[in-house]
Amino acid sequence: MAQPKAPSSGIPARPRLVRSREHFVIGGVCGGLAEHFGWRPYTMRLLFVLSCVLPGPQILAYLILWYVIPNAPKRG
Repeated sequence: MAQPKAPSSGIPARPRLVRSREHFVIGGVCGGLAEHFGWRPYTMRLLFVLSCVLPGPQILAYLILWYVIPNAPKRG
């Protein structure tokens, strides 16, 4: 799969940030973020779970991202 190129430059553009349909566990947020940044979905989920040990609004942030990030288009 070829990376789309940014207009008028030779720099490859990042994939659009969408919730993943392939790497979907709960909402597809971690899978979508992993695809966007070029990471493995397992790594993103592990980082999220480990971050939940720290104080902060991680669950609230996940729910907001679930609502804000659009779902990936259906293939085929």
